Amino acid sequence: MSIPMVDLKGQYESLKEEISRGLSEVLESTRFVLGPQGEALEREIADYCGVRHAFGVASGTDALHLALRAAGIGAGDEVITTAFTFIATAEAIAYVGATPVFVDIDPATFNIDPAGIENAITERTRAVIPVHLFGLPADLRPIAALCEKHGLRMVEDCAQSFGAVYQGRMTGAWGDLGCFSFFPSKNLGCYGDGGMIVTDDDGLAQDIVMLRNHGSRERYHHAVIGYNSRLDDLQAVILRTKLKHIDRYNRLRRENAARYNERLRHADVLIPGAEGAGSHVFHQYTVRLKNRAKVQAALAAEGIASAIYYPVPLHRQEVFAGACAGVCLPVTERIAAEVLSLPMYPELTEAQIDLVCRTLLAAL
Repeated sequence: MSIPMVDLKGQYESLKEEISRGLSEVLESTRFVLGPQGEALEREIADYCGVRHAFGVASGTDALHLALRAAGIGAGDEVITTAFTFIATAEAIAYVGATPVFVDIDPATFNIDPAGIENAITERTRAVIPVHLFGLPADLRPIAALCEKHGLRMVEDCAQSFGAVYQGRMTGAWGDLGCFSFFPSKNLGCYGDGGMIVTDDDGLAQDIVMLRNHGSRERYHHAVIGYNSRLDDLQAVILRTKLKHIDRYNRLRRENAARYNERLRHADVLIPGAEGAGSHVFHQYTVRLKNRAKVQAALAAEGIASAIYYPVPLHRQEVFAGACAGVCLPVTERIAAEVLSLPMYPELTEAQIDLVCRTLLAAL
């Protein structure tokens, strides 16, 4: 039995007819960019997240980049974030000329440790980017309190947390801006690249409208240097179709995570930590293992996919070698050496989970 990390084909088959109808409507309309499907998706996601504004952009990376531009972050500024994340988080900071400042993570959640943020604040700090890694919300209330205390912007990296709730509010709705990725493998994914920025701030919303469309509010009138970063209507159709099912998809992910937990309560396997104040949507199901290489090889021998997210923390990446010389994040480095992500998607069957767990446990 071959078990992939994600089954996009299986999900597509269940939605094929509805998606095909929607794509045909867009093709017939010839409205491909900033058209009615994109506008409808933006309204639906704003409503879903409980915010006033949502704007489709070309990718999750662009969402972070434009959000920082709109927030006024630029050269000479510092932005505090986690080193245990995909590089796009830090790339966006570098794009605007600012410097990423990495702090350590909570070993139970893999998310940024709020206790480390205040110690990292300097006179140059302008923003904090909490990342909701693997679908578990970061501990946002103390982070929001720190941002308010020090006059900092909070930009949420929600690339992996669509549908996750923290203390009664959706991720993305806590910060000044929330940034989502719709990469195909995400809980809510399109069939290409795509992203979304959400905000309750009317002024920031106006800036995002300009920045994503060549710095223009009115056609051929350009107020600032902007970008070509727009979510097309073909992708919007796909996302609108999947959005109708996202709560069910996330519920199935949680049920599959519970099945994994039941089978992997073992001394040599550390299963994902408790949810605490946030609801986990399990973009990834990630365990910690002392003998990761042996387990991964055993899984591969049985045709079972697994992945390491992320083997090299950002402060140890070559691109940040100069800026991060002397930076030591012991928890991040330990976690990066131990994590292994197992297959996780709504269509995963109990029989598949049984095989993954039997194979893993036999390899310990």
